[in-house]
Amino acid sequence: MKQPPHLDASGNAYMVDVTEKTPTIRSATAVASVVCSPDILEALRDGTVPKGDVFAVARISGISAAKRVPELLPLAHTIGVHGCEVSLELREDHLHITATVRTADRTGVEMEALTAVNVAALNVIDMVKGIDRSAYITNCAIIQKSGGRSGDWSRPEPN
Repeated sequence: MKQPPHLDASGNAYMVDVTEKTPTIRSATAVASVVCSPDILEALRDGTVPKGDVFAVARISGISAAKRVPELLPLAHTIGVHGCEVSLELREDHLHITATVRTADRTGVEMEALTAVNVAALNVIDMVKGIDRSAYITNCAIIQKSGGRSGDWSRPEPN
């Protein structure tokens, strides 16, 4: 088993030094789902959630979160988030969220994409919790990454 990259030989956490790495174009896509009641799905479809435009708030919060990852994850590098798209799609029994983050930097943007979908999902829950306390986040995963030393990678999207 490989040594985790954020641990030194003594097992102490440290920030990986990426100074010598060459910046490359990188991207990562993450997904998450918010499962909620049929009534909430209908209110989302009709735009009648009492707190306002859930989709706009979730998109903007997800983009904002992607740019703040180093404040939340102490060993994450400060990198340029050069592009971030957050989309929300109503499906039969849940709200599906996708975030794709892009950069031209020394390290990847997987954490930025995961943070974007999770914060977008949290904002959805915050805006519907007054009428559906049972809403929850599920199926959060990286489904694609490209660029960097390890190249391209993908997995089938969770339901």
